[in-house]
Amino acid sequence: MNYADTDRMNRRAFLSRSALGMGSLALGSMLNGASPGVGGLPHHAAKVKRVIFLCMAGGPSHLELFDHKPVLEKRDGEPMPESVTAGQQIAQLQGKELKMLGPQHPFKRYGKSGRHMSTLLPHIGSIADDICVVRSMVTEQINHDTAHTLMNTGFRVAGRPSMGSWITYGLGSDAENLPGFVVLTSEGGAQAQPIAARQWGSGFLPSVYQGVKFNSSGDPVNYVRNPAGVDRKMQGNVIDAVGKLNRLQGEMVDDPEIETRIAQYELAFRMQMAVPELTDFSNESQATLDMYGEGAFARNCLLARRLAERGVRFIHLYHRGWDHHGSIKKGIVESCGYCDQPSAALVKDLAQRGLLEDTLIVWSGEFGRTPMSQGDRKTAGRDHHIKGFSMWMAGGGVKPGFAYGKTDDLGYNAVEDIVHIHDFHATLLHLMGIDHKKLTFRFQGRDFRLTDVHGNLVDKILT
Repeated sequence: MNYADTDRMNRRAFLSRSALGMGSLALGSMLNGASPGVGGLPHHAAKVKRVIFLCMAGGPSHLELFDHKPVLEKRDGEPMPESVTAGQQIAQLQGKELKMLGPQHPFKRYGKSGRHMSTLLPHIGSIADDICVVRSMVTEQINHDTAHTLMNTGFRVAGRPSMGSWITYGLGSDAENLPGFVVLTSEGGAQAQPIAARQWGSGFLPSVYQGVKFNSSGDPVNYVRNPAGVDRKMQGNVIDAVGKLNRLQGEMVDDPEIETRIAQYELAFRMQMAVPELTDFSNESQATLDMYGEGAFARNCLLARRLAERGVRFIHLYHRGWDHHGSIKKGIVESCGYCDQPSAALVKDLAQRGLLEDTLIVWSGEFGRTPMSQGDRKTAGRDHHIKGFSMWMAGGGVKPGFAYGKTDDLGYNAVEDIVHIHDFHATLLHLMGIDHKKLTFRFQGRDFRLTDVHGNLVDKILT
């Protein structure tokens, strides 16, 4: 065994025997605190400083929520025209008799803009004049995991950096005592498909840029509290000692990840003070708490606002509960019950605090649902659908009270102003002041980017 191997072993033993838990926190979560981005950014004046992505994981039905289809309603129960579906990729309905399923709940017009939306969304309807609805989204992946991977990383195969990682890599973080990229999860309303941690991973970017998942119950971050008998001064002494050991190791092996690790330990130490204050809602007014409502997603939306106030660059909320293969009429009522009020409250809360103008909120799933029914007519659901679905955005740089794009009369194909996931990513980066063609990272001899070799700016939705 050579000296370097022995040194690594001794250092590892020191951390494991310290019994203070910070090693597990810092090395396990790979936290990223306040830091500059890469040189030369932003490329142009940014419209927003931060992003809050509300991911409705499972695939919310555009046909029940944002895409009003009177023709589909009139043709409920009729065979789906073969000319529409022939040769198309369909998930669980492949090879089965296809019949149209009309919207299961009525639509109404909301706001001065007269935006058609479901009556299941009265709260989002109340902000109709503040949001931009894109009704012509398309993706390429028809299964949940790969569709999330494409939405999050711009590529169908795992291993690429997530959009939150790209943004924090490019722009750094304004949060002194918190990670620059935070992930929150909740569930309820339908089948809760699993979400893999690699969906917020940093891929081949330095590990400092990966997202940090906060727990939905108990302490938000593991080991955020000191063990009994350990005060803050003792903890600080250990962090200093670990930093010195890491710097000695760094001088020997010249590994940039060691500097990352030092910063992570130091941030983790600061988080022990910041996180308890962050998650203490006792200073929130009752009116604010009532506006968000109850439940884990409501709590996460309020926490997202507090994270935004503290300079976190990218905040990703996953609500696992939109996979309605069966009983969509009942199930989507439950899903909307979890997510409608808090989503609207977040927009309103940011607006009244002057934060909406430099924040971008995105509300979307990984794909939509089919115009064809799945299962028995009495308990019909909808299958996965990639040819047309809806998302909405609110905040700096996007046109409020605006609808963009359209699907055909049956809600199957996006037919006007089509927006691919790559186009969404290009537009997202543009709003952050980044030219998507210029933010690259060289890996294995190639320059990679979030949009790969694709992506066009959707400038018609921009102010």
